[in-house]
Amino acid sequence: MTSAMLGINTSLVEVTNISRYGLWLLLEDEELFLPFAEFPWFREATIQKILHVELPSPNHLYWPELDIDLSVESIRHPELFPLVSCVSAR
Repeated sequence: MTSAMLGINTSLVEVTNISRYGLWLLLEDEELFLPFAEFPWFREATIQKILHVELPSPNHLYWPELDIDLSVESIRHPELFPLVSCVSAR
Protein backbone atom coordinates (compact mmCIF):
# COMPACT_ATOMS: atom_id res chain seq x y z
CA MET A 1 0.00 0.00 0.00
CA THR A 2 1.35 3.42 -0.87
CA SER A 3 1.25 6.33 1.52
CA ALA A 4 -1.18 8.09 -0.84
CA MET A 5 -3.76 5.38 -0.03
CA LEU A 6 -3.57 5.77 3.75
CA GLY A 7 -6.66 7.29 5.29
CA ILE A 8 -8.92 6.46 2.33
CA ASN A 9 -12.23 4.89 3.34
CA THR A 10 -12.44 1.75 1.22
CA SER A 11 -15.58 0.42 2.89
CA LEU A 12 -18.43 1.72 0.75
CA VAL A 13 -20.89 -0.75 2.23
CA GLU A 14 -21.28 -1.83 5.83
CA VAL A 15 -23.90 -3.70 7.86
CA THR A 16 -24.68 -1.30 10.70
CA ASN A 17 -27.38 -3.19 12.60
CA ILE A 18 -29.14 -6.55 12.70
CA SER A 19 -32.41 -7.06 14.55
CA ARG A 20 -35.10 -9.72 14.67
CA TYR A 21 -36.85 -7.81 11.84
CA GLY A 22 -33.99 -7.37 9.39
CA LEU A 23 -30.68 -5.71 8.76
CA TRP A 24 -29.49 -2.21 7.97
CA LEU A 25 -26.80 -1.39 5.44
CA LEU A 26 -24.87 1.83 5.10
CA LEU A 27 -24.12 2.23 1.41
CA GLU A 28 -21.86 5.24 1.02
CA ASP A 29 -24.13 7.90 2.64
CA GLU A 30 -27.47 6.05 2.30
CA GLU A 31 -28.99 3.74 4.89
CA LEU A 32 -31.01 0.81 3.55
CA PHE A 33 -33.21 -1.63 5.47
CA LEU A 34 -33.61 -5.25 4.36
CA PRO A 35 -36.56 -6.78 6.23
CA PHE A 36 -36.34 -10.53 6.69
CA ALA A 37 -39.91 -10.79 5.43
CA GLU A 38 -38.72 -9.61 2.00
CA PHE A 39 -35.14 -10.95 2.18
CA PRO A 40 -35.55 -14.26 4.06
CA TRP A 41 -32.15 -15.64 2.97
CA PHE A 42 -30.55 -13.66 5.79
CA ARG A 43 -32.88 -14.81 8.59
CA GLU A 44 -30.93 -17.96 9.55
CA ALA A 45 -27.48 -16.70 8.50
CA THR A 46 -24.79 -16.12 11.09
CA ILE A 47 -23.82 -12.57 11.96
CA GLN A 48 -20.33 -13.18 10.59
CA LYS A 49 -21.73 -14.20 7.19
CA ILE A 50 -24.13 -11.24 7.07
CA LEU A 51 -21.34 -8.80 7.95
CA HIS A 52 -19.21 -10.01 5.03
CA VAL A 53 -20.80 -7.94 2.26
CA GLU A 54 -19.05 -6.65 -0.83
CA LEU A 55 -19.84 -3.97 -3.40
CA PRO A 56 -18.43 -5.32 -6.69
CA SER A 57 -20.10 -2.49 -8.64
CA PRO A 58 -22.15 0.60 -7.69
CA ASN A 59 -25.52 -1.19 -7.97
CA HIS A 60 -24.52 -4.71 -6.93
CA LEU A 61 -24.17 -6.16 -3.44
CA TYR A 62 -22.70 -9.60 -2.84
CA TRP A 63 -22.48 -11.79 0.26
CA PRO A 64 -19.86 -14.40 -0.81
CA GLU A 65 -20.33 -16.73 2.17
CA LEU A 66 -24.09 -16.85 1.54
CA ASP A 67 -23.86 -16.70 -2.27
CA ILE A 68 -26.42 -13.88 -2.31
CA ASP A 69 -26.39 -11.25 -5.05
CA LEU A 70 -28.72 -8.26 -4.79
CA SER A 71 -29.27 -5.22 -6.91
CA VAL A 72 -29.30 -2.07 -4.79
CA GLU A 73 -32.46 -1.04 -6.64
CA SER A 74 -34.21 -4.22 -5.42
CA ILE A 75 -33.67 -2.97 -1.87
CA ARG A 76 -34.65 0.63 -2.60
CA HIS A 77 -37.75 -0.39 -4.60
CA PRO A 78 -38.75 -3.99 -3.82
CA GLU A 79 -42.16 -3.40 -5.43
CA LEU A 80 -40.40 -3.24 -8.82
CA PHE A 81 -38.91 -6.72 -8.28
CA PRO A 82 -41.89 -9.01 -7.66
CA LEU A 83 -39.95 -12.27 -7.71
CA VAL A 84 -40.22 -13.95 -4.34
CA SER A 85 -37.75 -16.30 -2.74
CA CYS A 86 -38.70 -19.93 -2.24
CA VAL A 87 -37.26 -19.63 1.27
CA SER A 88 -39.98 -19.35 3.87
CA ALA A 89 -40.32 -15.91 5.47
CA ARG A 90 -41.85 -17.48 8.64
